[in-house]
Amino acid sequence: MAALADPALRPVVRTFFDEETFTATHVVHDPATMKAAVIDSVLNYEASSGRTKHGSAQKVVDYVRETGLEVEWQLETHAHADHLSAAPWLQEQLGGKLAIGADIRRVQDVFGKIFNAGTEFARDGSQFDHLFQDGDTFSVGSIPAIALHVPGHTPADMAFVIGDAAFIGDTLFMPDYGTARADFPGGDARMLFRSIRRLLSLPAETRLFLCHDYKAPGRDVFAWETTVGAERAHNVHVHDGVAEDDFVTMRSARDRTLSLPSLIMPSVQVNMRAGHLPEPEENGVSYIKVPVNRL
Repeated sequence: MAALADPALRPVVRTFFDEETFTATHVVHDPATMKAAVIDSVLNYEASSGRTKHGSAQKVVDYVRETGLEVEWQLETHAHADHLSAAPWLQEQLGGKLAIGADIRRVQDVFGKIFNAGTEFARDGSQFDHLFQDGDTFSVGSIPAIALHVPGHTPADMAFVIGDAAFIGDTLFMPDYGTARADFPGGDARMLFRSIRRLLSLPAETRLFLCHDYKAPGRDVFAWETTVGAERAHNVHVHDGVAEDDFVTMRSARDRTLSLPSLIMPSVQVNMRAGHLPEPEENGVSYIKVPVNRL
């Protein structure tokens, strides 16, 4: 696609990697207008004490202010199960509409029941400023963007293609590490395969920015940027030529060996609320529930 060669369609991307959760937060901006979006931010959470901190998010704030950016969007690719979102706090500091895919409502319905969140917990996505439907177009400054629904890891995963850069959440990892799990409630390995193939139909030179990295065996540095062409040629789980049924068999078998993420209980309860803590109880304190023998 010749359009991708246009420098006006090449946003600047600065990534902040949180090693505690292995999460990559991306700040993407249009150099012509200095308008920006923050994608998949991290609120630091200490599970042993239940305390939150803003160290990772503060680095984003410092960069945005030092660079002179104006944040238009706080984007979430999905309701993460491995880290808490800092989007509401970042919104207070920097502005921007807080947005996620419209199928967050399905996630809210499933996990609202799992965590017995009660009727006071709205399951309509109203905690977010904007819900993207598949194919919705928007912009970051003057750079055109599109939201693509890529379910499988969760029902609500969205990828955001901004100019020549695609921010694809947990669908794919680096080529030497493979693909995301699909065994959470509402996940589906076959759907994940089809979503990945949709992403890999983008032009080969499209830059892919990932949400996580765990260092594949033999690799000593964290990495979070690759290309469609590299994934198609080298992804160890889903390179060109891998059949859908073979992928589903592999992914399903692999998922059965995986433990749940260490922060899944606080993460999902907070992230299904758009990064807000559960409503305080009568003593003014918010509580995280742990459903026993449920997950």
